[in-house]
Formats: sequence, structure tokens, C-alpha cells
Amino acid sequence: MARLTMLLEILLFFFAVVIGCNYYATRLFSHGKCSTMLVLGSGNLFISAVLLSILGGHTAELLSYVRLLPQSYTPRIYVSASTDSLSGKKAIELESKDKKNDVCRYLIEELPRAREIGQSFFSSFFTTSCALISAVVLVLKHQPQLVLCNGPGTCVPVCFAARLFHIICNIGSCMSFGSGERRRRTAVVFVESVCRTRSLSLSGRLLYHLRLAKVIVQWPGLLENYPRAQYLGLLS
Repeated sequence: MARLTMLLEILLFFFAVVIGCNYYATRLFSHGKCSTMLVLGSGNLFISAVLLSILGGHTAELLSYVRLLPQSYTPRIYVSASTDSLSGKKAIELESKDKKNDVCRYLIEELPRAREIGQSFFSSFFTTSCALISAVVLVLKHQPQLVLCNGPGTCVPVCFAARLFHIICNIGSCMSFGSGERRRRTAVVFVESVCRTRSLSLSGRLLYHLRLAKVIVQWPGLLENYPRAQYLGLLS
């Protein structure tokens, strides 16, 4: 009897989360704006100083995409690793240059790293779990319609949480009357770094094989090994 009661409580909690997420998502999505979450970061791999100076790293690449976004892609939520002290500042500098900053609202959020450079795989299990839980909380807090990222390991927990939120919202829509008109999508887009000409990064491979994001590549040769990816030419 106790187990049955516990099971019913879990089901009731799940349904409450589903309906709540669907309700707040419907309110958020009804204002003609596209809440956008952007995952910043320099990644976990060192590249040559010359290449870094030319390309500027993952954060510089992602911010170059942000400059092309219409004003309707607001509010913008920038997410960086808690140990990354530079990426958030770069985002603030970009937004400060926007003369329409009163219209384009933005926020800076931090997320624990899933794995630090040189960290053992055993200890990374705990840090990854912490990062995943934090990402779920962050996504539920802001409920983005678009998640855009391009390489750092921080993006994997965020993309997973965004897909989970998307599924929950769709379940909630199916449980609601007249759900056909209220159904919404949370798009997750991963743009592989321009540095990757022959293979995807570790983050890219995880998102591609787990189907957590739409993967966009900047070199046509990558389509041979990753046919589900989309090639749009050089974007950086």
C-alpha cells in the first residue's frame, strides 16, 4: 500500500510539472518574442595561439552569430561556465554596444562545468550530474524557445535539458483540451566550430548521435561521416 501511495504521488508530481511547464511556456510564447539561450565558452581543447587570435574561440564565433539575430530574438540568456570569467564580459560588451538595449533585454547565467581539463572520468561523473541538474533548473527558469551553441562542453547538459523541456511541454499540450493550437517547439541548434573540418568535436558527436540538437557544419566534407548534419557554408 505504501508503494502504491508513493507511486501515485510521483505521478501527480509529474503531471503537475507537465501542466505547469505547458502553462508558463504558453504564456511566454504568446508575445511574439523568441526567448533565446546562448551557450558561451572557450571549450576544453587548446588550439594554436595563431588560430585563436584569428578566430577568437567559441565565444567569439557565437557572438558573431548573435549580431545577425533579429530584435525579436529576446530576451537573450547567455550561459557560461562558472570558471569562465571572460565569456560573460564579452557578451556584456556586445549588448552594451546595442543602441536598442532597452528593447533587447539580456541576462548572464553561470553553469558548473561538466568536466574540467585533466579531470578523471570517475570524478567527472559527479560534476556532470551537478551540471545536468543545474541545466535543468536553468532551462525551466527561462524556458527558451531557441538554444544556440557551438562547441563548449557546457552546452551538452543545456541541450539535454532543453530537449527534456520540449518533451514535457508537448506532453502537457497533448493532455490539454485544444492542444493542437497551443503546441510549441523548443529548437536546439548546434553550430560546429569553423575549426572542425574533418570531424565533429566531442560535444558535436554527443549531440549528433543522441539527436539532442540540429547540428550545422561549416565544411561540406563533414557530411560524409555525419549525413544528418546540415551544411550552410561558412558562418563565422
